[in-house]
Amino acid sequence: MINVRNFRKRGIVLGCALLVLAGFGVGCKTSAASASVAQDELLKKIPDNFAFAAAQYERLLAQVQNDPKLPRTYEKGKLVNVTPEDWTSGFFPGSLWFLYDYTNDPKWLAAATNYTERLDRIKNFRGHHDVGFMLGCSYGHGWRLTKNPAYRDVLIQGARTLTTRYKPEVGLIRSWDFGRWKYPVIVDNLMNLELLTFAARESGESRLTEIAVSHADKTLQNHFRADFSSYHVVDYNPTNGSILRKMTQQGAADDSAWARGQAWGLYGYTAMFRETRRPAYLAQATNIANYILNHPRLPADKIPYWDFDAPGIPNVPRDASAAAVMSSALIELSGFVEQTTAQNYLALARQQLLSLSSPAYRAESGETGNFLLKHSVGSHPEGREIDVPLNYADYYFLEALLRYRAAQAVGGVAR
Repeated sequence: MINVRNFRKRGIVLGCALLVLAGFGVGCKTSAASASVAQDELLKKIPDNFAFAAAQYERLLAQVQNDPKLPRTYEKGKLVNVTPEDWTSGFFPGSLWFLYDYTNDPKWLAAATNYTERLDRIKNFRGHHDVGFMLGCSYGHGWRLTKNPAYRDVLIQGARTLTTRYKPEVGLIRSWDFGRWKYPVIVDNLMNLELLTFAARESGESRLTEIAVSHADKTLQNHFRADFSSYHVVDYNPTNGSILRKMTQQGAADDSAWARGQAWGLYGYTAMFRETRRPAYLAQATNIANYILNHPRLPADKIPYWDFDAPGIPNVPRDASAAAVMSSALIELSGFVEQTTAQNYLALARQQLLSLSSPAYRAESGETGNFLLKHSVGSHPEGREIDVPLNYADYYFLEALLRYRAAQAVGGVAR
């Protein structure tokens, strides 16, 4: 049995008997039975997964110690490092925070602090919408685990900067400034909203939550099809907010279900329900979860193809990163729904994490540039990062394992 006081000391609230790691926040959940701790195969694998992660990341840190950039992937035999302005920059420090969270080892605190503070200038970055990923996954966990007030200040300023991309006439935060679009909004953008709700609570600036809710509402209204799959990109008229086109950038086709896009929607609405308790967000999260759970082209090992509608299935790449995001979201979502549904969501998440923990998806010691997971896909249509490790696959894999362990540790219930 977990000592509740230990969780509180680590800066994690244990409400209603379950810890849940959010993007960088916490949530309180309702009861749902899960597998017996003594018989839980996944729970038994978590120590080995974190020991493996520690060994891999020790080697990765040694590789990059003289590089001011941050690791993103390993492609064509080379480690790819990126500047803080890259949308993935927050994931590597976030994984280091998870290692500190799990081990309480000061060496991981030092590493996480080092790589987090390299992103300080992102608090004023206006180049694209991914500030929530960049700061939430780095400074967010730093704040959660250390309560360093400087980290809180960075998060609040980053949220204020993110709102400069919001146009009231559209009611949404603009995603990109490049390309052929007029005012593109991608489903991934839902993942930035938790930064706004956090900053609103900490600063008292209610406008930040109002923008988050407006964005979530408009995305719910316009991004999803009748079967609850989502488009990747919706382009808007910046003058009056009318829809110009619904399409994809990273999926197989405009009308296809890009796997990671479905994962972002699932995670985003689960988090927004936790943050606001608005029933529409819980309904949307469960609808997306059911779409994934019941999809006829979800493979037996539950690791999705890079697009549910990709031509050539089953002979197309899988996307471990999509599975990692899905599993983490499903564990949290299981605490907000009735017991039978919760069991189904936990079963899917458990199978995904067991698959990711297996030799089919987890790297061998020292391979894949010392990342953790193999077989992720960045942007298949653009020919980038196909069947490679990705820092965000590792991040959500570790987050999901911590969420699952927390659920099981408190008397074997997920809440």
